[in-house]
This record gives sequence, structure tokens and C-alpha cells, in this order.
Amino acid sequence: MVSRQRSSTHVLPGDPPVVVALRRSRRATRFSLRVSRANGTVSLSLPIWAPEAEALAFLRDREGWVRRHLDAAPVPQRARIGAALPICGTPRAVVAGQGRAARFTDGRIEVPEGPRQGPRLKALLTALARERLSVAVARHAGALGRAPGRITLRDPRSRWGSCSSKGDLMFSWRLIMAPPSVLDYVAAHEVAHLAEMNHSPAFWRVCARLRPDYAEHRDWLKRNGAGLLAWRFDLEEDGPC
Repeated sequence: MVSRQRSSTHVLPGDPPVVVALRRSRRATRFSLRVSRANGTVSLSLPIWAPEAEALAFLRDREGWVRRHLDAAPVPQRARIGAALPICGTPRAVVAGQGRAARFTDGRIEVPEGPRQGPRLKALLTALARERLSVAVARHAGALGRAPGRITLRDPRSRWGSCSSKGDLMFSWRLIMAPPSVLDYVAAHEVAHLAEMNHSPAFWRVCARLRPDYAEHRDWLKRNGAGLLAWRFDLEEDGPC
């Protein structure tokens, strides 16, 4: 069943005006506002039967909430030559390089000039993340005596990892930008789901067995995760230097 019936936009007047996407959903049972941590887009989901006037009244009542979240959102950062792109929690200078691919060498990131800097930098970070996450998953799974399934890397907007009922693990490749201990915590968190497919007290005991300091790193992601999501690697944002 298709969950989206139709969408439209509404502009909240003010300084600055705020464009809000109105999305009618067959699955929605109430009004739900969301401000994207990645790009600051604002959306309002509403049931297909709800009058639009009621949805707009709901939006106006919460305009202050929307603007506070927009003000707190990090400024989008473009991954390209001249930027300081974090790897393992440390900003690394992005400089012009030779060849066809981006490289991390001598404490800096080299990428060829031209219109594909963002995608090449994304490919580099994805490769580095896969290497480190694979090692971390193997170590934590070994400690539990569990066998993980397939590991995939994606770019989700609302989670840093997941574990399927088959034991397949998914991680955000953006974790390579976080400190190594944070990446390791997320690996431990998802491996813990191989033993407890829930977030019960039993699950957190398993997580604490693998990372006794897990709360510290979970809190780091809550405070700084939006900054990782603010980095843009899309082709459209690139251009000649």
C-alpha cells in the first residue's frame, strides 16, 4: 500500500520565512512535525482525513518550536577542497591531489580538482568506515560468541546503525567522522542486538559488557550527531575551485 497520498507546501511568514512540506499519509493518525537534522527541512505529516486548516493551526501553534530547532541546527558544510573534514574526530585539511580518487595521507585528505570532489570524498570515508567497523564488529561479536551477518553501509537520517532479525548489520558511513570510541560504541550496540533484539535492561547489560562507557559515547552522538549529518557530499553542491 502506498502510504503517501499527496503533498504540498506552506510558508510560515516571518524573518526568515520557513517553507514547510505538508505530507498526507495513510499511516498517520495524528499531526507530526519534523525538522531534519541533516538539511534543516521542515515537514508536517497529517492523516489523509485531516482538514488542512487544522494542520496549519497546529503548525502556527508550534512555530516557536520550529524556529528554535532551525536556529540550533548546524550550518551545512560542503565537503570539498579547502574544507576541514573530520576523520576519526579530528578535522583534516582537504587539499588538491592527483589521480582519480581521494586519499587520506600524511594527516590530510587529497582529492582531484573538478566537479566530483564530494562523491570522491564520500567514497573515501565509506571505505575507511567499512574497514574500521568490520574490525570492531568482529571483535565485539567474538566477545559474545555470536556470528554477525552481512555488514552494509548507508547514509540514514535518523539512526546510526541497525540489526536485522537475520543478524545483518547496517551502519552509517558518517561514523568515520566521529571519534574512534564513538564508532566502536555503535558497533558494540548493534552487535549486542545479536543477543538481545530489543532495548530492554538485558540488552543494555550486554552493551555495557562490550562498552562499559557506552553512555558517554551515546551522549556524544546526541550532542554532535547533527554536525556529522550537516556535511554535504552531493555532486550538485560541487563546482570548480
